[in-house]
Amino acid sequence: DNIVLLFQPPYCPELNPIERLWQHLKKDLRWALFQNLSQLQNKVDGLIADLTTETVASVTGFSFIVNALSVAGIF
Repeated sequence: DNIVLLFQPPYCPELNPIERLWQHLKKDLRWALFQNLSQLQNKVDGLIADLTTETVASVTGFSFIVNALSVAGIF
């Protein structure tokens, strides 16, 4: 009941909210050197754990998604 399908054009990563979230997360990973994959994973885990609802909403809140959710009565 709480799932709304929003169809996007195929092969359009700039419209995919997760791509914008990864772009936001990668800002803190630039120029960082990790000795192994575990260090990188721990850093990414920490960045994800530190995300707030407001940050995720501001990064992924495309107007067409917000409008669709508001029309559906979800947002």
